Amino acid sequence: MKFFNSKAKELEANIDSYLDRVATSGLIYFEGIKAYVEDNPERFETKYHDITVLETDADNMRRDIKHKLYTYMLIPESRGDVLDLLESLDDVVDVAEKVLEQFSIESPTIPEFVRKDYLALAEISTKAVEELVKAVQTFFKEIDLVSNYINKVYFYEHEADDIEKQLKRKVFKSTEIKQFSKKVHLRYFAERIAKISDVAETVAEKLSVYTIKRKI
Repeated sequence: MKFFNSKAKELEANIDSYLDRVATSGLIYFEGIKAYVEDNPERFETKYHDITVLETDADNMRRDIKHKLYTYMLIPESRGDVLDLLESLDDVVDVAEKVLEQFSIESPTIPEFVRKDYLALAEISTKAVEELVKAVQTFFKEIDLVSNYINKVYFYEHEADDIEKQLKRKVFKSTEIKQFSKKVHLRYFAERIAKISDVAETVAEKLSVYTIKRKI
């Protein structure tokens, strides 16, 4: 079941480009966190700059798509769902930018014994974003495959939850970290890193509803 007719080809291309930016934001997000955890400040600041530029670009592109949807009355029967979906996807990019911004501002000290845990959490959280983008792409092009990718989003979000809990337990049980405030700071950044997978899950839940509506 094709979503776009021949008159909406430009809109289809715009949405594809927007989804590419959402996917790229996840990759930059992971690389930025990786650079920070591995004590590579120059690379981290580069990734922070990249995500800031991309976030602005994605916002502009989303507004352009919204304008075209209303101005040219394309896909009127699904316009509201598409707009809500795009607005929700924008939350993914926003979270990616905000988390790197928080790392840049607060400069948390990541102890050696939990660095692999932070990297694992960032990687799994990013995978949830990757699968979400695939799910949205199939919503527009091959709707019968959407549920496969949505299930993967749920899987990675649950995996991220597990890693986050294990990481926080490790931090608070540690005798290496003497100050309670530092433990709280590390807990906070674990939660921030995992937040992007939570947002991906929320968008996936909305997408699941829109998919059912299209199939009725």
